[in-house]
Amino acid sequence: MSKLRLGVNIDHVATVRNARGEGYPDPVRAAEMALAAGADGITAHLREDRRHISDADIDALAALARKRGRPLNLEMAATPEMEAIALAHRPHAACLVPERREEVTTEGGLDVAGQHNHLAPVVANLKAAGVRVSLFIEADPHQIAAAHALGAQVVELHVGAYCLAVRERRPEAAEHYRRLREGAALAASLGLEVHAGHGIDYETVSAVAAIPELAELNIGHFLIGEAIFTGLDPAIRRMRLLMDAARAGAARAETTREAAA
Repeated sequence: MSKLRLGVNIDHVATVRNARGEGYPDPVRAAEMALAAGADGITAHLREDRRHISDADIDALAALARKRGRPLNLEMAATPEMEAIALAHRPHAACLVPERREEVTTEGGLDVAGQHNHLAPVVANLKAAGVRVSLFIEADPHQIAAAHALGAQVVELHVGAYCLAVRERRPEAAEHYRRLREGAALAASLGLEVHAGHGIDYETVSAVAAIPELAELNIGHFLIGEAIFTGLDPAIRRMRLLMDAARAGAARAETTREAAA
């Protein structure tokens, strides 16, 4: 079982900055600290309304990624404007996400099956430019199959419903988790690389990280919030430790099952 990568989303450092219209705190400085603390890459969502990350931030983050030889994952809506920005910067990966101006945060997965004709040229153009294309979707077999048919290399499973159910101690958490496990297995069987993100915290990360098909977790809002109390470096290091421990435990359990078979 391979090591699970951690992508740190630094959007909400920019949210704090923009609340006062100042030049601080600097998302690029946060990205540098995240990499030093054990993050494998940086994620940033350039929204159409620029509510947090700005175009200048993407310029600077792309330069940092090139300098450090680390991946930048650009989250973006599938619009002509965002496609042009992605093609200009050519980040390591572009994760296509649904976006509505009135939403507080991303509310669910992309309807890949229903938007095939709209998404197909965007996916093709990004891939032709050497950008790895990820689709942010629910762990739904129909959407996973549609992502595969579209030619995406990666799917990022939306784990927000599971994480919220765990925090609220709701019984449907078990069902959400079953769907995530089955969705990850299906996606991997189709040759897709599988990531997960949205809503992950210290309480939920171990169960998510134990899903063997996952290659990467993208975590942001919780880490930036926790950093208020502990600092960004310790917050990321603790998340990294929890991920690694869960992964090691899952690997031992798999070895035991294989030996008993």
